[in-house]
Amino acid sequence: MVWKGSEAWRMCIDYTDLNKACPKDSFSLPRIDLLVDTTSRHQMLSLMDAYSSYNQIKMNLTDEEATSFQTDRGSYFYQVMPFRLKNVGATYQHLMNKDFKTLIGHTIEVFVDDMLVKSLKKS
Repeated sequence: MVWKGSEAWRMCIDYTDLNKACPKDSFSLPRIDLLVDTTSRHQMLSLMDAYSSYNQIKMNLTDEEATSFQTDRGSYFYQVMPFRLKNVGATYQHLMNKDFKTLIGHTIEVFVDDMLVKSLKKS
């Protein structure tokens, strides 16, 4: 546990060894310049940051043990994807592309945990 200045404790787990053992997901993220170009004609934009959404992704049951950690009260592991894993960004982008498949490029743009809903006209 690490004390953060806003009177809050944060759980910090070193996943360096786990990240070294995992192959990198070569899924390429969207190009920012293309996202900007596809929104330039739109009059209405709404930005959303889904920063805390990573922890909503369920871990594969066979991978949960790899996220284990110990405290003075026992051993624990994550059932949802924790921050700091090597492929969390690519995994999240895969899911967003799947969830918004029919909307991306038309009314929404997604870059990992940042989403932009757009409309050509103000309504």
